[in-house]
Amino acid sequence: MTMRDIATPTRTKEILKKYGFSFKKSLGQNFLVDLNILSKIVDAAELTKEKGAIEIGPGIGALTEQLSRRAGKVVAVEIDQRLLPILADTLSAYPHTEIVHGDVLEMDLGTLIQEKFSEQEKVSVVANLPYYVTSAILMKLLEERLPLENIVVMIQKEVAERIAAGPGGKEYGALSVLAQFYAEAEVVTIVPHSVFIPQPNVDSAVLRLRIRNKPAVAVESEAMFYRVVKASFAQRRKTLSNNLLNNLFGKERKEEMLGILAEAGIEPARRGETLSLEEFARLSNLISQAAT
Repeated sequence: MTMRDIATPTRTKEILKKYGFSFKKSLGQNFLVDLNILSKIVDAAELTKEKGAIEIGPGIGALTEQLSRRAGKVVAVEIDQRLLPILADTLSAYPHTEIVHGDVLEMDLGTLIQEKFSEQEKVSVVANLPYYVTSAILMKLLEERLPLENIVVMIQKEVAERIAAGPGGKEYGALSVLAQFYAEAEVVTIVPHSVFIPQPNVDSAVLRLRIRNKPAVAVESEAMFYRVVKASFAQRRKTLSNNLLNNLFGKERKEEMLGILAEAGIEPARRGETLSLEEFARLSNLISQAAT
C-alpha cells in the first residue's frame, strides 16, 4: 500500500476531522498543504541518511514526514499537547522519528543534540515557524552556538527579506547583522499564503541560514557587539551618534563617543542601516577597549 502524503488539502482535512482538532490562534498554527514547497524546504536542508534534523512545531507532521524520508534521525519538538496523539499516528511508519513535548525557547538544545544525534554526522534545524516567535527562536539557535549545519525555516516573507538584506536599504536592521554574523543568509523561495490551512494574512518565505565555521567578523566581546548593533538601530530615523548617545553612552560621554567614531573611520551623521558587519565589529571592538 502506498503511503498518502499528509501535506495535501484532502488528507490534512481528514486528519483534522478525525481528531476534532481546532487551531489555536495564540500558537500561530498554519499547516502547509503543498508538497512542492515542502520538497524545496527539505532540499535546502541538504539532508542525507547520515544526517539528523530537529523540527520545531511539527503540527500534524506534514514536514516531519518529508524529513523522515530523507534524514537518518528526526526529533520534532511540539508545544501543543493536543497534537501528540495525532503525530504518534501520522508518523507511526518512521521509527527513527521522535516527538518531544516542550517549548523550544525553554529547552537545552545543546544537550538534546548530544543525546539524540550521537550517531549523525551533522544536524540541521528545519521548521515552519509561527510568526510571533520567529526572531526569538532564530536568535536562540544562533547565539547558543549550537553545532548545526543549516537552519532552514519558513517565516513571514518580510522578516526573511530583512534577515538576508545587505547594508544600505530599509530592510537591513539588527536582525540582519546578528544573523549574518553567524551565518550566510539566503531566501530560497517565496511561499504564497494560499498554500496553508488556515490561510495567514501574509506571504511567507523559506530562509536558509548556513552556519559559518566561525563568525563573519572578529569581535572582542559578542555581548558588546550585540549592544552596539541594537543601540545603532534603536530609532531608525536617528543618526548613529544620536542612537549611540541615547542607548549606549549617555549624553555626558559625547566627546568620548565622537572620538571612538573618528578612530573607527565612521561619520557620526550616518545611520545604522549603512554600516557593514566589518564596521560594526570595528566600532564594538573600540568601545570594548575603551571600557577596559
